[in-house]
Amino acid sequence: MEASKKGQEEAAAAPRAPPALPWTVRLQLFGLVAATDLAQRRDGTVNRFAFSLADRQARACARPDRLGVRSADVAVDASRGLWARVFSPSAAGGSSASPLPVVVYFHGGGFALLSAASAPIDGMCRRLCRELGAVVVSVNYRLAPEHRYPAAYDDGVDALRFLADTGGLPAGPAVDLSRCFLAGDSAGGNIAHHVAQRWTAAASPSPIRLAGIVLLQPYFGGEERTESELRLEGVAPVVNMRRSDWSWRAFLPEGADRNHPAAHVTGEAGPEPELPEAFPPAMVVIGGLDPLQDWQRRYAAMLRRQGKAVRVVEFPEAIHGFYIFPELADAGELVKEIKAFMHGSRVLDHDHKWGLTVPA
Repeated sequence: MEASKKGQEEAAAAPRAPPALPWTVRLQLFGLVAATDLAQRRDGTVNRFAFSLADRQARACARPDRLGVRSADVAVDASRGLWARVFSPSAAGGSSASPLPVVVYFHGGGFALLSAASAPIDGMCRRLCRELGAVVVSVNYRLAPEHRYPAAYDDGVDALRFLADTGGLPAGPAVDLSRCFLAGDSAGGNIAHHVAQRWTAAASPSPIRLAGIVLLQPYFGGEERTESELRLEGVAPVVNMRRSDWSWRAFLPEGADRNHPAAHVTGEAGPEPELPEAFPPAMVVIGGLDPLQDWQRRYAAMLRRQGKAVRVVEFPEAIHGFYIFPELADAGELVKEIKAFMHGSRVLDHDHKWGLTVPA
């Protein structure tokens, strides 16, 4: 058993070849990466026109799509351009239907790119709505560098306040605010963590109860270069150290380094965050071809040290952002894992790896 474990660890540490991906995924990745590199100017600003050439937009539609999902854009705070796209299953419109759980979603994009209307984000939220049987509220938070830390966190908390104050969503199905989940991918996973920490620390009376957080390859970091960042540099698509460093410089307060508590939450370069007793159970999704995976494992370990329930789900062959490509098998398996987490049918402290054969 020890020999098998040692062999797996050595295999994980060995140099990796570029991932084998369908040509459709490779083409989309090429466009996304090229647009990102054009958008990230050396002076720290964003060339939003250049990025818009690859950032396909999807419109909200009150009529059900082929998945049976309706969508609508709702203003949260028009004075600062804060809004959300709300997805609801069309079959849930009956007056006698049971209230649905709510998933408040924060998109990725390094805090500086993409939106709730970006086609990959819109498509993913539609799939989550259909497969999870939940109302999905995709928050269009303000972007860096025009709006640095803590703007995105403030917007996330205010989106929850909006839900609490309105008692749900205008003209939508009934929702159960005691089953409210926060979810996010990449930078959105970072936002979900910090919003959960803020919300549970406030301890003010609210109809919203955070039942869990779902962090898809969350974007954490530090001044240290981890083993996975070094090993996958130039191999893994999407994330590399140059793009990642640019994103932190754009988001963090001017003059701050990557050990700022917004980025570094795992305790190696400073105190661990103080998590309230009510901090919800977490599901942390890790990809074996994601350079950020070491930070994500450290995050899960930090939660456990503080006595929090956490379930780690690993996809050994997954690249960063795999979940936005429905043609990838792991994207479908991920939705099943999220559904199981939300329904509480899995043991939270039992980790799971897809695509691995565990020796007897």
